Amino acid sequence: MGIFARLATLIKSNLNDLISKSEDPEKMLNQVVIDMSNQLIEAKKQVAVAIADEKKLAKNAEQEAANAAEWERKAMLAIRAGDDALAKEALARKKEHDQLAATLKEQWQKQKQAVDQLKTALRMLNNKIEEAKRKKNVLIARKKRAEAQKAIQETMSGLQNASAFETFERMSDKIDKLEAEAEATGELAEQYTGDTLAHKFAQMEVNQGAEDDLAALKRKMGVLPPEPPKEVQAPGRVAEAPATPARIQAEQDELANAIAELEAEEQREQARMKR
Repeated sequence: MGIFARLATLIKSNLNDLISKSEDPEKMLNQVVIDMSNQLIEAKKQVAVAIADEKKLAKNAEQEAANAAEWERKAMLAIRAGDDALAKEALARKKEHDQLAATLKEQWQKQKQAVDQLKTALRMLNNKIEEAKRKKNVLIARKKRAEAQKAIQETMSGLQNASAFETFERMSDKIDKLEAEAEATGELAEQYTGDTLAHKFAQMEVNQGAEDDLAALKRKMGVLPPEPPKEVQAPGRVAEAPATPARIQAEQDELANAIAELEAEEQREQARMKR
């Protein structure tokens, strides 16, 4: 193979590859259906012409048969008139029309068979085109589904990229850091505004209420002895618990413990800030 032949082969292969890559299945299928529909139209025209020829042959055969019958009638008239020579000429003309009618009838029969075959082929072609249209819609739907699956796979491949996950984790760590800083700022603001002490006393009251509820439930169940009856006081007077030295000492101890806990908390916070 010469250099020019190899070059021509290479050019053809590249062109075929470009055409194959540029082909859109949906457009190609639509175009094929259009071409097949145009072929169907042309086939219908050809079948129509064949049918017209068949009808024309049938009509001509009938006409020649009618002409033969007419010349036979004329031969009868000549015989009645006693002109045998004229009758023979009329019969000769009748024979010509009979032969022509027979030939036309034979041609008509052949044409009729051809028309029947063309009609069958036309129906088959129409059925194939309708089937192609249905398959075209199915193929286009499959093509679109494949494109959607390909796009999803490409998107998933992009999400599997390590850099994307690293960025996601980095942003998550940054948000965790911001939340920790916000909580630390809130704790500092609470401690230096005196809210911690109030919170401790509120918590103490909540705990005391829970202890009272637990004791009431135990008395109801009979685990603890019933609560002694309260003394009835005169209207307008409020009962006051006697300020015994033990009670005064307990209250002072409780207040001292709360103040000591607050001071210890402040010292720990100051030491942490110095570090």
